[in-house]
Amino acid sequence: MGNMEFAVITTGGKQYKVSKGGFVSIEKIKGPASAGGEYKKGDKLSFDKVLLVDDGKDTTIGTPYIKGAKVDAEIVEIGRARKVMVVKYKQKSRYLRRNGHRQPFFKVKITSIK
Repeated sequence: MGNMEFAVITTGGKQYKVSKGGFVSIEKIKGPASAGGEYKKGDKLSFDKVLLVDDGKDTTIGTPYIKGAKVDAEIVEIGRARKVMVVKYKQKSRYLRRNGHRQPFFKVKITSIK
């Protein structure tokens, strides 16, 4: 593998293993209220909930997070996932509800781990 630095971060209730220059799709997050609460393409993000950092030699594990560690990223794409059909059906009672749902996501590029 060589010197592949990676980190494990948590965002949107999920954990992701990220490495510099890598791409990861995360749950959409609210922007700063000053900017109207919306992030745009090209915006910078930083995650401070870092659970683990491995720099190829040493592994640092947080309790639960590592103090002072942060992972910077940039939004490459803002999109919505494929449509998921939500169907509610009760037999013998003429009840059928169909609903589509597309979960929004951010595709981010990891710029640095520090």
